[in-house]
Amino acid sequence: MEFNEIILYPFITEKVQMKVETENKLAFIVLRAATKRHIKQVIEMTYEVKVVKVDTTILPDGRKKAFVRLHPDFPAIDVATRLGVL
Repeated sequence: MEFNEIILYPFITEKVQMKVETENKLAFIVLRAATKRHIKQVIEMTYEVKVVKVDTTILPDGRKKAFVRLHPDFPAIDVATRLGVL
């Protein structure tokens, strides 16, 4: 699977912005069928970072949201800036 097949778009709210700054996490809306392993592989290959952990949740409207925690050597704020969300 490729990036645009798994990652639909970055998800940013005030809460997510706090997580970017304090917990080194990013949030994405992903394909509902995507597994944590797929999400991790795509993020690592696309943004050239090391992913420590992926948490997913299904939103009330049926979308799947993934929180991706990056290794401390890779600041999430830098990736968010490259994405144009901050």
